[in-house]
Amino acid sequence: MKFWVGVTDNRWYEFLAQRDFDEVNFWQPSAKPLFVDGSSGMPFLFKLKRPHNHIAGGGFFLGTSTLPLSLAWEVFGQKNGAASLEEFRSLIEPLMKTRNRDPEIGCTLLANPFFISAFDWIKDPPSWAGSIVRGKTYDSTAEDGSQIWAKVAHHFVHDANAQALNEERMDALLSQDDSKFGEPKLVKPRLGQSSFRVLVTDAYKRRCAMTGESTLVVLEAAHIVPYSGVGTHDISNGILLRSDFHRLFDKGLVSITADYKIKVSPRIREAWFNGKAYYRLDDQALTVIPDAVHAKPDRDRLDWHFRNVFQG
Repeated sequence: MKFWVGVTDNRWYEFLAQRDFDEVNFWQPSAKPLFVDGSSGMPFLFKLKRPHNHIAGGGFFLGTSTLPLSLAWEVFGQKNGAASLEEFRSLIEPLMKTRNRDPEIGCTLLANPFFISAFDWIKDPPSWAGSIVRGKTYDSTAEDGSQIWAKVAHHFVHDANAQALNEERMDALLSQDDSKFGEPKLVKPRLGQSSFRVLVTDAYKRRCAMTGESTLVVLEAAHIVPYSGVGTHDISNGILLRSDFHRLFDKGLVSITADYKIKVSPRIREAWFNGKAYYRLDDQALTVIPDAVHAKPDRDRLDWHFRNVFQG
């Protein structure tokens, strides 16, 4: 199993270690991703900068994206590792090569972050060079990777705080095997609300599924089946919509059939004597559908929305 050890801002770590978030944004001042071969669920370990230089925790990789700094704050808030937008900006601006009030930053989305107590930090990772500025990929089947992974697994076996870990975290770190810690395995992490929004946005190529609108600040990730009910943050339960269509969709004034056709409710005309901008889309095919099979809107969930929410 491959895992990443990433050079981590100490202030980012210290802020998040005092909070209990289900996801975090491991940001970079550069829009260039940290790596190109990461799979969902891959462990991502935090290696602090001087004066510590220790591995002090980690999370589980979900994906990467780029966002304007202001939008990254809107999406993740304090999960960016700062108490306010201005504090967040103060962390990033000194690292930028050019001055820009709202620069594009790299975002690495991590689920289920965990933080190791300082007494158990892992020092001097093998094969680590002082010239590394972003991070390094390890393989748990190689000697250096197995040494690091054994220490991470040891922490979760013996640290009393491990009792607070949920089942997903434990399954991602340990397996039921007769060997000392078991053969490492990957599980699919559960998406949080912020990661859901980013991954749905990118799955639809940053365009509204109904209108094709590409103004990023007005695009929102809508749940097909509401999360407050029996819905989930799975990408296939999401669809990217312009903000007004998102509200109409949630109210049942627009819907999408299982064959990806847009439906507009007559209630818009009956209640507000308006809606020409919406009715021209009635019975039209979606403008944008994700390429990846796992990201396409789930047809059964769309049918549920059309039958149970849509005001036809």
